[in-house]
Formats: sequence, C-alpha cells, structure tokens
Amino acid sequence: MAKKNPHIGSAFEDFLAEDGTLEAAEAQAIKEVLAWQIQQEMDKLSLSKSAMAGRMRTSRSSLDRLLDPGNPSVSLYTCVRAAHALGKTLELTLSKRHNPRRAHGLYRRRSSSDAKTLGKKRA
Repeated sequence: MAKKNPHIGSAFEDFLAEDGTLEAAEAQAIKEVLAWQIQQEMDKLSLSKSAMAGRMRTSRSSLDRLLDPGNPSVSLYTCVRAAHALGKTLELTLSKRHNPRRAHGLYRRRSSSDAKTLGKKRA
C-alpha cells in the first residue's frame, strides 16, 4: 500500500511556518504591496521621484529604497512620511491569525541539522 502524502491538503502558510520563513514571506508581501501603492499614488498625482523625495524631505536614494519591493529595510517613519507626502495616512492593524498554533510558537525555525536529517530520511 502506498504511503499517504502528509502535505496534501495542507496550506502554503503552514509549509512556510514549519520551514521558519512565514514571517519573512509576510514582511516581503507587505513591503511589495506598500511600494506598489505608493508608486500608484505618485503616478496618479504625476509626481516624479525627485518631487516625491522633496515632499518627503528625504533623498532620492531613500525613496528608491522605499519603492524597491525587494528591499525590506525601510523604517516605519519613512513609510509615514511617504503617506503624508501623498496626502494619505498609513494604517497598521493587528489581526487574529487564522491558525492559533502559530501564535503560541509551536512552529520553530529548522536548523541545519534538521535539514541534514530530513535529507537522510528522504533517501
């Protein structure tokens, strides 16, 4: 009899949580959406990057980091300044997780020894 695959039907979020990469993936997704929204508002207002940087009282390179979806190192303060420069406010909310097990830290980041063990089990 064939073994049943334990991953069939599991959520991608569960996979990321078990792999220890859920928080990084969520942060990356939020940053991509924020960068896209800021760029959309700049386009709506026909604002160049130089003009936007001027409104934010920051450098163009700082704005480039904010608009780069792959750059996660942007401060909350910079995000708020960008929102205000566009006549908007930045809203952050905490919401209940869909899977309460994650809130209690039952998933842990895999170590390199776990990866070696997993590799041996698969062979």
